[in-house]
Parts: sequence; structure tokens; C-alpha cells
Amino acid sequence: MSAIEIRELTKRYGQTLAVDRLSFTVEQGRIVAFLGPNGAGKTTTLRALLGLLRPTGGGATVHGKPFVELEDPVRTVGAVLDGGMLHPGRSGRNHLRMIASSAGIGRARVDELLELVGLTGAADRRAGGYSLGMRQRLGLATALLGDPQVLVLDEPANGLDPQGIRWLRDFLRSLAAEGRAVLVSSHVLAEVAQTADEVVVIARGRSVAQAPLAELLATGRGGMRVAGPDSGRLAELLTADGAEVEAAGDGAFIVHDRSGEDVGRAIAEHRIVISELTPVSTSLEEIFFELTGEEGGLP
Repeated sequence: MSAIEIRELTKRYGQTLAVDRLSFTVEQGRIVAFLGPNGAGKTTTLRALLGLLRPTGGGATVHGKPFVELEDPVRTVGAVLDGGMLHPGRSGRNHLRMIASSAGIGRARVDELLELVGLTGAADRRAGGYSLGMRQRLGLATALLGDPQVLVLDEPANGLDPQGIRWLRDFLRSLAAEGRAVLVSSHVLAEVAQTADEVVVIARGRSVAQAPLAELLATGRGGMRVAGPDSGRLAELLTADGAEVEAAGDGAFIVHDRSGEDVGRAIAEHRIVISELTPVSTSLEEIFFELTGEEGGLP
């Protein structure tokens, strides 16, 4: 059973189709980046997953159940949407204590999380005076109060400085290494390329790409580099199959429109001997623009 499953999810607002039969999964121990231009349907999807709106069709589940049917949601899934909702007059510590108390979680967990996200020194300051980056850290602490195995994070890098972004990258990786499933939407594509295991890209409410990050990068104008004793024979076979093959010197070649799995299948089928099969990456930003039809920077 997947930690998160989005299945044929559809949401209409009057005549506007915000999400159109979207499907994907997130497994335990994986970080999945959820990408798309503004208005593509990302926030609608996350809100449907968290039971904040009713889909027009399809559904979204956490550990096989809709959010509203979870027996202990705080200890099952942690989420940060819209930067986290904070009362500006409360201190960061009191914000966490209030939510912890309502969920039956002890104060020791609050202090533990304040230290974990680097807010111990600012814990007794009013949250209304926090920087955007500090509010993001407090939002992460809030999401982790119940020690959930599933995390849903909407733009967690927003407002973080370079040091904070690096901290977030290591933090998310450590959570995934503990076996947690992490679904994170982001506009910081360079950071996604260093953090995510898999990528889901949507545009106009529809999925336009779903793949492990390395394979997605390999399908751009990068590709898979192949070298070895039988590379010439493999190049001929792939070319005959319609692949775009480009010589790379010294008998090696790059195939631009086949994944590593595709090339590996041909190698096994024809018992070909090679010494190298590695992705030659293009940038995630370039692929994003190609897939979504966007131009220039992200909105």
C-alpha cells in the first residue's frame, strides 16, 4: 500500500477544470517533488489530499484511507500549507504547545522540535515578528508534532536564505532516510534537483511527467551515455528502433530519448557487453519549461 495515492483526481469549480484525472503515488522513504506553474492545480490537489475540499471525481488517500477517515491524523500525516497559519501574538513555543495540547502531545516534544528546526533561541518571541524563513521552520515543527510517517509540504523553501535551503535539503533527506514519505511542492527547481527522488509535473490540471528524477533528466537533451565493447552494435539496434543516437567519441554514444531502463532492457535482450551506462543530465528547469510550455522564469 502506498503512503499517498492520488487516483483519477478531478476537481471542477463551475466551468473551470482545476484538476483533470490526476494519478500518482508516494512511497515510504521517498521524496516526491510536485511541480507545475501557478494555477496548474498543485494546491487544489494537496487540499483534496488533506480533506480540505471534496473532489468532483476520483480520490486521494493516506495509507489507503481518505484523510477524514484516519483514526489519528496528527500522528499519521503532517502538513504545511500556505506557509502555516500562525497567530501573530503568540510565541513560537506557545503556538506549538497549543496544537500539541489539543492532540494530546506532551510539552517535551515541543522543546525537541524547536531544537530540531533551529528555533530554540527565538521560541519565546512573538511569531508575528518572525521572518518568512522562521515561519517556515515553525510550520515544519508543527507538521512533525505527531511524529507522522507522511509529510505534505507546500513551498517549504519559500523565504529561506541559501543556508536555510541547504538545511531544508538535509532535513528532508533525513526524514526520508527514517522511512517517511515526503510530498513537497516547490518552485525552487535547482533545489528540487538536489533533493527529490521522484518528480511529478502537472500543467493545466493534468500530469505531463512522472518519473524518478534521474530518468526524467535523462529524457531531456541530456540522455544516457553508453560505452563498451559492443556499444556500436547497441547504437545500431537503438537507431533501428527509432531512438535518437549521437556519437560521443571514443566509441561511446548518447541516446537522447530513452531511459536507463529502456537501454538496459535492450542490453539484456541482445546480450550486449558494455562498460558504462550513465545519465547525462540536462537541467530540471529546461525540462520543466519543455513539459509545461512555460517561458522564462517561474511565475
